[in-house]
Amino acid sequence: MDRGAEIIQVRIAGVADGLRLDRALADAAPSLSRERLKALITSGNVVDERGEASRDPSRKAIGGQLFNVTLPAPIPLGNEAQDIALHVVFEDDHLIVIDKPAGLVVHPAAGNLDGTLVNALLHHCAGQLSGIGGVARPGIVHRIDKDTSGLMVAAKSDAAHTGLAAQFAAHSIDRRYKAIVTGRPQPSEGTIDKPLARSPSNRKKIAIVQGGKHAITHYRMIRALKGAALIECRLETGRTHQVRVHMASIGHALLGDPVYGGTKQQHRALLEALGFRRQALHAARLGFIHPVNSNALSFDSEMPSDMQELYDTLYSLG
Repeated sequence: MDRGAEIIQVRIAGVADGLRLDRALADAAPSLSRERLKALITSGNVVDERGEASRDPSRKAIGGQLFNVTLPAPIPLGNEAQDIALHVVFEDDHLIVIDKPAGLVVHPAAGNLDGTLVNALLHHCAGQLSGIGGVARPGIVHRIDKDTSGLMVAAKSDAAHTGLAAQFAAHSIDRRYKAIVTGRPQPSEGTIDKPLARSPSNRKKIAIVQGGKHAITHYRMIRALKGAALIECRLETGRTHQVRVHMASIGHALLGDPVYGGTKQQHRALLEALGFRRQALHAARLGFIHPVNSNALSFDSEMPSDMQELYDTLYSLG
């Protein structure tokens, strides 16, 4: 057995008799995802009581049968762990909720290979990551844009990753954003139901595209400001740039948005004077069911100082 590997015993439940082996094992060992178990089976790491490896994930399970499942030591993620300060709102053995500052990229990619949230989490969670998919890494189940601030959750275990991903897929996560938009929406609250996809004319942008991904945003105006408004957006879906594109589509783009903006002249000078150089968007609330202990969790985050200053100034002028 490889150094650092772990063996767990898993017994197939009687009600799982006749199911696919990978599914039956996943039901009996909720800390392991079905995809992880499928990979373990095909690699010969699932052995029955006779010592025979079961390499076919689709074979029929037998109720009551006992298996030894070998979990190889997690392979280190290729990204470097970096000591980057994080504002941790909540953390346990399975997940971590952080309040991300504007300017911090979530995941390494071309142009941002380090200095990201993933690099920071690899350092912060060193020795605590259980090997999601066989790799020691944080499970990024959703993202917010580099220049958007606010609440994010990341998984530290396979079970948390699977459970959180299922909640995001079911659109049962409570995600609410605060945004400062141009103009004052009329009506003051409503629902935007418009499909989103990559823009056919500019692949770096998201656009309203017929046949795109289903996307719904519920908005309400919190306060009217000088030529602008503070709004709350509750996401029923979580598409890339959803709030930014949806609000721009009804004529109320986010102040400071460099891609979907159209910031009015009266606001440009103010943004420049305040040094505000991002979209005025903050992930203010995040609520979900803990994927392991089933507790209901909800977190709120105040607007960061730069967005609060923008709000206060527009309010005083209004």
